Amino acid sequence: MGALSGFPEGFQVGVSTASYQIEGAVHEGGRGPSIWDTFAHTPGRILNGDTGDVACDHYHRWEEDLDLLAGLGVDAYRFSVAWPRVQPDGTGRPNPDGLDFYDRLVDGLVARGIAAVPTLFHWDLPQALEDQGGWLSRETALRFGTYAGHVADRLGDRVQRWITLNEPIVHMAQGYAFGTHAPGRELLLDALPVAHHQLLGHGLAVRELRSRGAAEVMITNNCTPVVPASEKDEDQVAAMIYDGFHNRLFNDPVLKGTYPEFLAAGLEPVIQPDDMAIIRTSLDALGINYYNPTRVAAAEGDLPFEMVPIEGVPTTAFGWPVVPEGLHDLLTGLKTTYGDDLPPIYITENGCSTAEDLDDRFRIDYLDRHLAAVRRAIVDGTDVRGYFVWSLMDNFEWAEGYSQRFGLVHINFNSLARTPRASYRWLQAALKERG
Repeated sequence: MGALSGFPEGFQVGVSTASYQIEGAVHEGGRGPSIWDTFAHTPGRILNGDTGDVACDHYHRWEEDLDLLAGLGVDAYRFSVAWPRVQPDGTGRPNPDGLDFYDRLVDGLVARGIAAVPTLFHWDLPQALEDQGGWLSRETALRFGTYAGHVADRLGDRVQRWITLNEPIVHMAQGYAFGTHAPGRELLLDALPVAHHQLLGHGLAVRELRSRGAAEVMITNNCTPVVPASEKDEDQVAAMIYDGFHNRLFNDPVLKGTYPEFLAAGLEPVIQPDDMAIIRTSLDALGINYYNPTRVAAAEGDLPFEMVPIEGVPTTAFGWPVVPEGLHDLLTGLKTTYGDDLPPIYITENGCSTAEDLDDRFRIDYLDRHLAAVRRAIVDGTDVRGYFVWSLMDNFEWAEGYSQRFGLVHINFNSLARTPRASYRWLQAALKERG
């Protein structure tokens, strides 16, 4: 069976990228500084002192990159819009040059017969908003709704499917709780308001998009099956708590209109009347990013859990365990947990980092096995409508700089030359075979 055989008619295959990771041109076109510009230029924050100042130079090479997409034969391209390109300070009238860039990008996709799937926030918050509190402030949620309207006003005539936020759990945890991502705050549990304000921003953005005729709107959550380290009661409880933080904190509000009970008290001070109704504004689909399961044990200290290694499985260059069955379990588990409240699902990211080689059998095997897991989940009753590979090209991998390579296309970060890997040719062949 081919990698894309046996999927329902209309199943969408695409690739994903993110603005700060590929665009570069951080001082061009009226773009303002983002929290990642500030963070990356803070000594000691990014491996090897790397920054996204140039990245893949997609801002200038977008036509070449769209030709790579067209040659690959994908149905859709998930990219993100840089908020500081559209509103340099996060407020006020939109920057026409910034919107023009995304206008050209969407036109280029339409001309090549590829569906544009923009994500409105992939972590590059305008620094000016962070200076006023960032996602700890309710005002940022209100600003996000306004920003979403500006982008929809320009692109909405050609965009059918929108994503509001990418992985709000990762942005909250790494950016505000542990400080390993921008903006680098270390608030631990005091970061919880960031969850609510991101979700409120999502709900407000959904309303702005719908008012402008958006056909489909969704949020992308990073989800992981949580496995207790043992049968001990304390490890079982730790796994339940971790699942509540990582998965249910962002799935329950958008699908059920509630927070997990053990977290609700910590969020009550920032919840205002009607907030939960806004957050639960019905979704047309749910985006899921999956990379691996998480094995959890009880711990003492500021947090009641710790992550422990999953043994006996291969790992990526990042050290992440490769467990395709976890994707099947995650999808069927979501169906069991949320039942009729669960909308159709798109896998909006799945992929692996590998060594810097072009004959990348590891990535081909990874993608083949994960696609098979999605196919099994569909057979078992979960409505999955599409699968997006992370990523089209090697890029700036956040705190890891340019050390981790996720791309179907290899990037030489000195010359910026693009070279399709074997995995690109493999997916190209699978798409042609599918027809």
